[in-house]
Amino acid sequence: MMRSLFLSNNFWIVGCVLVAGFVIAYIFPPLLPVWNLLLVLAVLLVLADIFVLFRVKRGFFARRSSPERLSNGDDNAITIFLENRYAFGAKVEVIDEIPHQFQRRDVLFKAHMEASSAQQITYHLRPVSRGVYAFGQVNVFVLTPLRLVKRRYRFEEKNEVAVYPSFLQMRQYALLAVANRLSEVGIRKIRRVGHSMEFDQVRNYVPGDDRRSVNWKATARKGDIMVNAYEDEKQQSVYCLIDKGRVMQSPFEGLTLLDYAINASLVMSNIAIIKQDKAGLITFSDTMGQIVQADRRNGHMQRLLEVLYRQKTRFMETDFERLCIAVKSQVRQRSLLLLFTNFETVEGMQRQLPYLRRLAKDHLLVVILFENTETKQLLDAPAESLEQVYLKTIAQRFYYEKKRITNELRQFGIQTILTPPQQLSANTINKYLELKARAAI
Repeated sequence: MMRSLFLSNNFWIVGCVLVAGFVIAYIFPPLLPVWNLLLVLAVLLVLADIFVLFRVKRGFFARRSSPERLSNGDDNAITIFLENRYAFGAKVEVIDEIPHQFQRRDVLFKAHMEASSAQQITYHLRPVSRGVYAFGQVNVFVLTPLRLVKRRYRFEEKNEVAVYPSFLQMRQYALLAVANRLSEVGIRKIRRVGHSMEFDQVRNYVPGDDRRSVNWKATARKGDIMVNAYEDEKQQSVYCLIDKGRVMQSPFEGLTLLDYAINASLVMSNIAIIKQDKAGLITFSDTMGQIVQADRRNGHMQRLLEVLYRQKTRFMETDFERLCIAVKSQVRQRSLLLLFTNFETVEGMQRQLPYLRRLAKDHLLVVILFENTETKQLLDAPAESLEQVYLKTIAQRFYYEKKRITNELRQFGIQTILTPPQQLSANTINKYLELKARAAI
């Protein structure tokens, strides 16, 4: 029982008052009988509190409910179910032993529960790295209305949960795509520049349709504006190429650039499949990683999710020549290649430019680079000291270096995206839809 019995703050407050009273009684002896009586009363109350808490063997129950797997970079809901089986209202303190990766010691919740009642507590955890996370026990401290002592209940809720790439973000984009509401997450409505050769149907005009598609004969018959609808080209291959080298280890809001690229690749692959295209994956660093051929059959997204979950960096210099050789041997038809990488200097990009041009010769290549948002903030902030002027000058140099990189790539006909990490998925999908609308793939 002693391992489950703890003294509350109220106990120590009462103790301090009694000590102070006996000090006063030492100075004024007539008060001693009063404080002796109060001491006896306090002891009886503590014993009564202990008796009430421990006379019921299982007076409380708790259970943690967590998802089978957590989504990396997202807020994941964790729920603790509580059940008070005592015949009195109780104050409870709940401490959940969350995985050590979160480095948090503040997962403490307080609640008041009526007699024979149930309650649930929901909180959120945001993991920032993939892997296996181990939860510990759920600790519940129960206090009676006297609140002099508390009884600890420990519930063996130990379990391991894998943190996967952001499948919550993937589902969000998928639902919005099906409902034609992608604009809510920053996806632009892109007007089709040309038409594919496959006619689909005649339908009512909606804002955003190309006015050149108006079917005047159908309009005259119906009395409403009717347009010819064409199907986008389908079954195009879209490959996400993920650089796992050391340049992708820079952190942003807890996640590495590699994890941002992995999350965006998962979202982009799912959108491509929804749009009737085929999605593939290639990972690389100083050696070639995983190659998943483009496909859109049932179960393909699950396969991509499992492959992305296992990706790890090698902290080495990336070998783009190996990538070119692998793409030439594995990707036989012209495809859209979305290359997630990062160049900090023009010289670093120029060393890899021959290989990028080789990829762009046979495929439609889009190089996706990450914008340093901290640099942008330094540029926008006023400089009020010599040190700030110095920092702003350095930030300006890095900012224009990125601009030079993107401009030089575009001069060689290579599509480029320069994006903040938090907008990576939206900007990548925008580029994909733009190229699809232009019938570039």
